[in-house]
Amino acid sequence: MLRQFSGSLLFTLAALIAALVYGWLSTGSVAATAGMVWIVLVLAVLEISLSFDNAVVNAAVLTDMDPLWQRRFLTWGMLIAVFGMRIVFPLAIVALAAGLGPVDALVLSLTDPVRYEAIVSSAHIAISGFGGAFLLLVGLNYFLDDAKDVHWIGWIERSLAALGIVHAVGIALVLTLLLIIARLLPAHEALVFVECGVGGIIAHVAVEAIGTVLEAREETRRAAGALVRSGLGGFLYLNVLDASFSFDGVIGAFALSNSMVVIALGLSIGAMFVRSITLLLVKYGTLAEYRFLEHGAFWAIVALGLIMLASTRIDIPETVTGLIGAVLIGVALWSSRRARQPGTA
Repeated sequence: MLRQFSGSLLFTLAALIAALVYGWLSTGSVAATAGMVWIVLVLAVLEISLSFDNAVVNAAVLTDMDPLWQRRFLTWGMLIAVFGMRIVFPLAIVALAAGLGPVDALVLSLTDPVRYEAIVSSAHIAISGFGGAFLLLVGLNYFLDDAKDVHWIGWIERSLAALGIVHAVGIALVLTLLLIIARLLPAHEALVFVECGVGGIIAHVAVEAIGTVLEAREETRRAAGALVRSGLGGFLYLNVLDASFSFDGVIGAFALSNSMVVIALGLSIGAMFVRSITLLLVKYGTLAEYRFLEHGAFWAIVALGLIMLASTRIDIPETVTGLIGAVLIGVALWSSRRARQPGTA
């Protein structure tokens, strides 16, 4: 099992050394440098706690994916997750919001972290709308399946499964929630919120459409005797899902530090450990052994989507967000172990 985490541990060591060097060069103070290293570690733990449910969902999709595309997600996908979402994404927000070029945005993040933080935080409404709608739709669609016959939270999941017979009911539910929340926001924020929420829905539908087309092509090739699955649809789905999971971690990180370097190092360590957890779940077939674990992960996704949408009106600490996900997955794991015991349902 330790081998699964060897890469993450080496990356952590390298990141902490980088934090030490950066802290000393930028402050020249032992205390300030130690503080930066501590924040990097705290951010890593925060990212792992927020994204553990992401690892469970990743494992569920990867289990059915072609081995070639599994490796591509765990290599290329990690580059996108670490460098794309933890570094490029905040810079892109600043560049768009402030009308700056990529290089100017990078310079601003390094020379004026306070203004950089303010610009990223100003995009909170848009990010919450897009990410919240996408994640909520992902979570709901797992339960809105009339063919689903394994239920964890009995009557709620059975009711949602029965609703699955209605076409596009998930989209209708998310749109309704977007409109309700928009009525509670100032007019200019409401417009941005709804536009970005619809964008999140469109992104989900687009990824699902690509996956459906590719699966149809794979079925045709399989009927003709081909044995290779493309896996591209799953690859795209997982990357968009990971991006949505990253939104709250990136924004919430500014509560601990406004240094782009510190944030990038901390969140990247967390992302590497999420990858290792994903590998562990796939290798040992944990999802098949613990039948409610996937349910807990998707309920955590629903909770995260609702929290992102509600955060436009309510200030919800990231520790609460992470705790809710951890509790749901922990209870699902306990329920799964209990269900395996003789004489229990």
